Amino acid sequence: MAQDVLLVDDSEFMRNLLREILEGELEIVGEAENGVEAVEMYKEHHPDLVMMDIVMPIRDGIEATAAIKDADAGAHVIMCTSIGQEEKMKKAVKAGADGYITKPFQKPSVMDAIEDVLAA
Repeated sequence: MAQDVLLVDDSEFMRNLLREILEGELEIVGEAENGVEAVEMYKEHHPDLVMMDIVMPIRDGIEATAAIKDADAGAHVIMCTSIGQEEKMKKAVKAGADGYITKPFQKPSVMDAIEDVLAA
């Protein structure tokens, strides 16, 4: 499963947690802390997968997902959401999100979500 992934979260703690879960499973090609950086890094690296936080400063994950999907309809984006953000999750799916995981992350659920999205 040697796939490239871009981690996007304004929380360094959450990026570190995702990195720990994914190291050895996926190649992390970059990390961004807001939606503007995420779109720029996607265009630069063209990763197989983006792990995208919803709530971020400057440009949120929903807007960044829409921009990435506009640039590359085949992009795979998994949203990272907190419990209780169902309305934002619906907007993210409309923007093109392929799946989601809920914080706090657990390795089995993260890997299942990635497998589902990349197998589709």
